[in-house]
Amino acid sequence: MTTAFCAAGWYGPAWRYPSPNCDDRPAGAAIDLLVIHNASLPLGQFGTPHLLDLFTNRVDFTADPSFESLRGLTVSAHFLVRRDGRIIQFVPTALSAWHAGVSSHRGREACNGFSVGIEMEGSDFVPFTPAQYTALASLTAALLAAHPISAIAGHQHIAPGRKTDPGPYFDWARYAAMLAALRPGAAPPAFPE
Repeated sequence: MTTAFCAAGWYGPAWRYPSPNCDDRPAGAAIDLLVIHNASLPLGQFGTPHLLDLFTNRVDFTADPSFESLRGLTVSAHFLVRRDGRIIQFVPTALSAWHAGVSSHRGREACNGFSVGIEMEGSDFVPFTPAQYTALASLTAALLAAHPISAIAGHQHIAPGRKTDPGPYFDWARYAAMLAALRPGAAPPAFPE
């Protein structure tokens, strides 16, 4: 089976915007979890350059009063799916992106070491766009072809009580159906219950 990923873990259709906020995965770690997030900067504003700045340590702290709370924060994700469906990649999947923080999945701590993180441009308060679901399903199908991902979870599932994303407007059933349509006959990954 061909893959849309190069050996280093860059996704061909994505726009590359490399982040320094990453590190090597633990020795022998299999990439078997996909984590879905949502993000917007400022909260609820879309299409700004500020998420790219956040993930690459270039935040202009004078651009919005809420940005002061971001000082000293070093975070990233592997991917960002914009509202129009454009995909931006910050970290190759061969490396750990700093997206999960204090987290646990099926009894394993520190999910960054064995997961891929995808940020959906959005918030807990608005629906995601059709273009985002289309891009997310295609990206997920490519990730499943490239890595032994067996489960998909939201940030809220791996950091309950601390995180709420991707939030109540993320349509898990729609996502699962779109992914299944792209992979007829393939065993689906585990989704949150």
